[in-house]
Amino acid sequence: MSIGPVQLLILGFEDPQFNGEILEELKRLKEADVVRVIDAAVVRKNDDGSVDMLHTSDLSDEEAMEFGATIGALIGLGAAGEEGLVAGAEAGAEAIADGGSVIGEEDVWYAADVIPTGTATAIALLEHRWAIPLRDSILRANGFVLADEWIHAKDLVAIGLLASAEA
Repeated sequence: MSIGPVQLLILGFEDPQFNGEILEELKRLKEADVVRVIDAAVVRKNDDGSVDMLHTSDLSDEEAMEFGATIGALIGLGAAGEEGLVAGAEAGAEAIADGGSVIGEEDVWYAADVIPTGTATAIALLEHRWAIPLRDSILRANGFVLADEWIHAKDLVAIGLLASAEA
C-alpha cells in the first residue's frame, strides 16, 4: 500500500452552517484521487448543550486494516527495527480490526467537552494522494526533504506587513 503524505487538520466553526458543501468537496477530491479522508469527526455542540456527531472515512474495512498495518509497521520499524516492523504491523491491523479508528471515541468526546456551545470542531486526517507520484519521482532522483511547511494566505499577508514595516 502506497500512502501519500497525511495531514492532521483541526477546524473550528462559529455558528456552524453545515449544508453538505464541505462533504461534497471532499467527495469531489476523493473521486479525482487528490485526497482521501482516512478518518474524520465533526462534533457540534448546540446552544442547549446537546451534541451532534458525525464520524466518517473513505477507507473500506479492508483498506483501514491495511492502513493500520502499514502505519503500525512504520512505527514498529522506527522503534525496534525489523522485529518491530512485524509486531507493529500486526498491532496496527488488530487495532483497526477491533472497530478502532485513528480518531477514537475518547478524542471525539474530549472535543465535545471543550468546545463552546453554538460551535463545532472538525478533526480530519487527509491523505494527499496527488503527492505519491511526485514523492516517488523525487526518491528515484535520490532526492530528500529538507523542509516541509504549509504556507497559508495569512502567512503571506504577515510577510507583506513585515516588509512594509521595514521599508
